[in-house]
Amino acid sequence: MPYITYPRLPSPYIKKNPFRGRRYRAETFIPFAEAKASLPAPILPDHPTWERMYWQAWEMLWGNIHQPPRGSALVSAYLSPAARGGGLTMGAAAFDAQMVLYARRAFPLVNALDNLYALQHDDGFICREFDPQGHDCFYPHDPNSTGPNILAWAEWRYYRLTGDDSRLGEVFWPLLAFHRWLQKNRTWPDGLYWATGLSSGMINQTRITGHVEESMYHHCHWNWVDANMQAALDTWILGEMAVLLDEKELAESLSQEHLHLLQEINARLWNESAAFYQDTDPKGNFSPVKSIGAYWALLAQGMITKERLTTFIKHLFESDSFKRPHRVPSQSADSPGYDAESGSQWRGGVWSPANYMLLKGLRANGRHALAHEIAMNHLENVGRVYERTGTFWENYEPETAAPGHPAEPDYVGWTGLTPISILLEDIVGVMVDWPQRRVTWDRRYKTKAFFGVRNYPIGEDGLMDLIGDRETITVTTTLPLTLVIQDEEINLQTAVPVGSTEITL
Repeated sequence: MPYITYPRLPSPYIKKNPFRGRRYRAETFIPFAEAKASLPAPILPDHPTWERMYWQAWEMLWGNIHQPPRGSALVSAYLSPAARGGGLTMGAAAFDAQMVLYARRAFPLVNALDNLYALQHDDGFICREFDPQGHDCFYPHDPNSTGPNILAWAEWRYYRLTGDDSRLGEVFWPLLAFHRWLQKNRTWPDGLYWATGLSSGMINQTRITGHVEESMYHHCHWNWVDANMQAALDTWILGEMAVLLDEKELAESLSQEHLHLLQEINARLWNESAAFYQDTDPKGNFSPVKSIGAYWALLAQGMITKERLTTFIKHLFESDSFKRPHRVPSQSADSPGYDAESGSQWRGGVWSPANYMLLKGLRANGRHALAHEIAMNHLENVGRVYERTGTFWENYEPETAAPGHPAEPDYVGWTGLTPISILLEDIVGVMVDWPQRRVTWDRRYKTKAFFGVRNYPIGEDGLMDLIGDRETITVTTTLPLTLVIQDEEINLQTAVPVGSTEITL
């Protein structure tokens, strides 16, 4: 949109952003019937509905891929369900990247993130939403103009799962410029961060007491717990990228910033009486609301002490808190404003991206059994709604197996995380750290039948089949790897060569 601009100091990193100035080049887009052959195929004989959900989600996703129209400033195809009106949003693009990486052999949809970097402003600002022509949908200094700050997390997970480091040297500089813009424009003098309901992605939570409607679009001078956790995660990941790129001075400064955030967040946003991280008002008083957004803390390296971790996670086991019939509600049942009837979007609704974040955080802290338990509950409820309605919904009710209200149908998009990524990673239980050439199979899925996955992509051009029952496992791979097998009783690590290997448990 045209608007009056005034000179702003350009970011010192903006000249290193290689995406600016790029133009869209038509991409080869194969039909889903052809693409299907290159996708991993889960084997879950006890849950044929989940297998149907998996393939239907992929087919719907394929139908929601948009190529930029003629004259657009966008530089790559992207995913946008009908409810987004053909536009592109920052948070959705970051979460979408967590599932489209499994389709990288058919179509490089992770490149949708390139659009955000290509449209970065001189001072490092990146708008949170673009229309199909690539126009910003917000003015830079609108409090709602950007966020959530999870682009570096999306890129880092893509690198760890695929081993593809070709993007790191390119994306580091726009990510760093964006990080510094947020540091200048989204913090208080003490260095803690603020957001709004819209910029956080959780637009109508009742967390800002007395300012519920206003906080949808304004910070209300509060410290926002999820914005701070994401900033801490961002500094850690950018620091890791700087190390890999041999940017020693930047790695050191990011490490110091990360430590400062850990100290400030733990000193000021941890509510000891609630045993939970919560927003604080200008006087330092805690919000009475427990938001699922606090669990970004599980992903922020070094954030939580061992003593606090147990009590922090305990809320996920409590039926008067986050353990509702459909796990996990976006705000706890004992929080003011919790909507037990419909979930009312983020006042209790169950959202695939929030659950995905939570599951990754639990696994990062070794809580594999709880992650599997929550994932099973979530898939069972989404599966019941799918059997009744034949589709996927933007969000779901927390107290029964039903679509949330309001909630858009046919939402793939980020709801595809549930039947695709959560199914593969937390139900089948396959997790990959390819820079380490390590595949972990967390086998908590209870069945006497053979289960697993075929045609799983590893590395640049490798494939793996991983199938077994309770007694034997067969691994067929085109690349050598280290396989870690774990469940409630087993923790086994073994080298696996090219070819087929049978392992007796």
